[in-house]
Amino acid sequence: MTTQRYTVESLGQLAENLFTAAGMDAGKARAVADVLVAGDMVGQRTHGMALCPQYLEQIEKGLMATRGEPEVVRDAGAVFVWDGGYLPGPWLVARALDQAAGRIGQHGVVTAVIRRSHHIACLTSLIKQATDRGLAMILASSDPASGFIAPYGGREPLFTPNPIAIGYPGTAAPVWIDVSTSITTVGMTRQKSAADEPFAHPWLMDAQGTPTNDPHVLDPGAGGTLLPLGGREYGHKGFGLSLMIEMLTHGLGGFGRLDSEKRWGANVFLQVLDPAAFAGREAFLRQIDFLTERCHANAPIDPAQPVRMPGEMAQRRMRDAEAAGIEVTPKVLEALSAAAGRYGVALPAPLG
Repeated sequence: MTTQRYTVESLGQLAENLFTAAGMDAGKARAVADVLVAGDMVGQRTHGMALCPQYLEQIEKGLMATRGEPEVVRDAGAVFVWDGGYLPGPWLVARALDQAAGRIGQHGVVTAVIRRSHHIACLTSLIKQATDRGLAMILASSDPASGFIAPYGGREPLFTPNPIAIGYPGTAAPVWIDVSTSITTVGMTRQKSAADEPFAHPWLMDAQGTPTNDPHVLDPGAGGTLLPLGGREYGHKGFGLSLMIEMLTHGLGGFGRLDSEKRWGANVFLQVLDPAAFAGREAFLRQIDFLTERCHANAPIDPAQPVRMPGEMAQRRMRDAEAAGIEVTPKVLEALSAAAGRYGVALPAPLG
């Protein structure tokens, strides 16, 4: 197989058809498909359609629920906690955002924690759903069943990369920040390992605690870890952020590493903020727009690479994908083709 290009609509329909054929409710299938395709559109290929076959495998093994509703653990209006029962993560987060947006007029800030969600895919795709409504959102996730990063000073894996994303609206364009508390990610390391390609820098640590650029130290049984933000020298920063996210997702959710089931999942923290509830939307935009303008006007190190705001590249990629389609690599296309064959779903025709 060779790399093929498909329209955004056709890939979304393919993912929806596959999930529906696997037994997922139609609304959930559409929500998950939208987030996966958006992941490819913004350039996070490890969290785009590449996840579709993996999610289907989880469904087939009974590890991702396809029907039903989250259990309400507590609901205090401005704060609510759900037990997701391993329902699809992208759908759960989108559903929680809908709930929060419906309450924002009364409370100004609404906070939700979801425990026992399944994987939530691309965080940028989800914070976009908030900024599209003119809202700001903080979103964080951690998998209490997995470990790939050692606490600072240690060499045994404990934390996941614990991503955190923040999105807020602007007059011209929103800002989307999506980072992990490790220097690199598990998905990127597995890609490098499969290609037998080292990292450009020592962003990992072997089982003895030595920094390395060899992705194979994260292979099963190798005992290596990802380095936290700051590396060996200043990794206390990434360690501190990891603890913060574990507190927000596990502590506030009342479910974490102490009692986790050993299956792929996530605990999620999301907080939605309405700028109008604070100093006012106009004042918010005036401050944010000024800050964006000052960043853009900052003298660049390289004139050919001026300062850009987080999210600008993703937004450009989304426009390009709408116009020219999304590339699907041979490996992902092979996995999608195999899944389509199992479920009797037709693959879309590639572009040109």
